[in-house]
Amino acid sequence: MFAFLKKAVRETDKLLILICLTLSAIGFIAVSSATHASVDDGEFFSREAKVMIIAVALGLFFALVISFFDYDFILRIWPIIGIVSIGLMLILFPFGCAPAGRDDSICWLKITNSLYFQPSEVVKIGFVISFAAHCNKVKNEIKSFKNVLLLGVHAGIFILLVVLTGDMGSALIFVMMFIAMMFAAGVDKIYFILGPIVVAAILPVAWYKVFGTIQRNRILALIYPELYPNEIYQQNQAAKAMQNGGLFGTGLFKGVYHKMVPESQNDMVFSVICEEFGYIGAIALMVLFVILIVKIIMIGKKSGSYPARIMCTGIAYMLGSQIMVNIGMCTKLLPVIGITLPFISAGGSSSLCIYLAIGLILSIARYSKEQPAEDFTYNKLSFRGIRT
Repeated sequence: MFAFLKKAVRETDKLLILICLTLSAIGFIAVSSATHASVDDGEFFSREAKVMIIAVALGLFFALVISFFDYDFILRIWPIIGIVSIGLMLILFPFGCAPAGRDDSICWLKITNSLYFQPSEVVKIGFVISFAAHCNKVKNEIKSFKNVLLLGVHAGIFILLVVLTGDMGSALIFVMMFIAMMFAAGVDKIYFILGPIVVAAILPVAWYKVFGTIQRNRILALIYPELYPNEIYQQNQAAKAMQNGGLFGTGLFKGVYHKMVPESQNDMVFSVICEEFGYIGAIALMVLFVILIVKIIMIGKKSGSYPARIMCTGIAYMLGSQIMVNIGMCTKLLPVIGITLPFISAGGSSSLCIYLAIGLILSIARYSKEQPAEDFTYNKLSFRGIRT
């Protein structure tokens, strides 16, 4: 057993885990500061901060468990993963509920009176796995129109279900993941030229038939802020908080303006980082994000595996697109569309599911080593074990 544990520790990508835990620690500090005023007497941390600790702890545990399953095995059960993912989205239609201020959305499941779960977060991982398996199945004819069309249908089912629940922010992330994974799969470049043309053609229809009033107003608020003061208010307050931080920040728990930013612990948590740690702290955070994304992409490249490279690309772009969109929201470059900052924003669903994705990356890093697999059997179920 000791030899097994020693081998397990040695073959686990400890740098990847360290980067993730460092980001989660920064997130915990930022969320604690953003919710400091709501802490009850005698308590050290707010409810949001406590939920974050639990989510990260559970996420890390499940990530390590997933890392011991060969990603080849995970790819082989992709039909089950795909069906479960679609099922989770379908459950939202009879049982989904709206977050505060979003009556046009049904993207959350109510677990208890104070506990909610957002299925689209875990479905992103299911999409990455099922889509990579699909690409691998047709990799020898990946450039044919038929297969490109079927891959588009595969992604379209996921994207459509997310759109129908009113979660346009997550739908955008799915689209960006889809494009990146198609590129990594080696799809002919002509389709990437035709894609924007198709999007431009359907955009007018989407504006009136897909986007809700709130979503349209948030986009228009960036162009005509004086006409939509309510829609731009959150971003204006976030901008004031970021400016107040200056180069070196006001110091932990000393920020003033971020307390007037609605949802400063969630979508606008970047404003807390900027105000209390300054632009230096914000840049340091972005450097950590870049290191993490590059690390994930490099694990995919070094794996020498076609589907592993696609999965790593999907997860890297899932994180990267969420980071860009979230910071774009805070800096008024993009409209507010309800996208959290990975590892940093409050929310158990987001933190837990990100670590599940990291578990898949750890599996790829572990089992991509050019070593034979050692089989072991437990309760008549055979799995591929730690490679020797």
